[in-house]
Amino acid sequence: MTRDDLSAHLEFFEELGVDGLRPEPEWRQRAERADAEVLTEPVRMFASAAEGLAALRAEIGPACTRCKLHTCGRRQVVFGVGNPDADLMFVGEAPGADEDVQGEPFVGRAGQLLTKIIEAIGLTRADVYIANVIKCRPPGNRNPEPDEVEQCERFLFQQIDLVRPKVVVALGKFAAQSLLETTEPITRIRGREFSYRGAVLIPTYHPAYLLRNPSAKRDVWEDMKRARGLL
Repeated sequence: MTRDDLSAHLEFFEELGVDGLRPEPEWRQRAERADAEVLTEPVRMFASAAEGLAALRAEIGPACTRCKLHTCGRRQVVFGVGNPDADLMFVGEAPGADEDVQGEPFVGRAGQLLTKIIEAIGLTRADVYIANVIKCRPPGNRNPEPDEVEQCERFLFQQIDLVRPKVVVALGKFAAQSLLETTEPITRIRGREFSYRGAVLIPTYHPAYLLRNPSAKRDVWEDMKRARGLL
């Protein structure tokens, strides 16, 4: 992590301009631990982002047991996929059923729609990087719980730091709220830009939400045009 990255992290909450933070003690404790990890975690140097991501994947392992999800029926760890040097990164919530089977994020119906969204701004899945806040499927596709996020989110942070995208698009309420440490609804934070780990973070609706609410596609298109403009 560079000095600039560390400075950006320390200024994180001030730069966001977000008033609402998660009130639960476990979420506050998680944020404090995350800050401590950034300050104390040893810096590892890699010849390339691809090499670093490969090392991170190996560190997580194919059968991670760091949280309780390994006892809840998940089949495999779903690490991330795409261009290690991508300028644009998408972050979702967690793997679903299709992703748990195939071992790749966003491959189900919502993933197919995401592919179309990416193509609509002149890119392909091979051009971007896609990951989730947590790497294992929660039972019944429920939201990840604080203790699960606590064990897993540092891997997402490392993915972002290794890829070093210019723009991070947070897909859906959970991803946006988790990354921004806020309880504000997605309807209030989408349409805005936030400074995040050296990138610009753009919250938008999850593709699964668009499948249920096609009228929201116009808002997502506006968000994606903003992302494309930043690139």
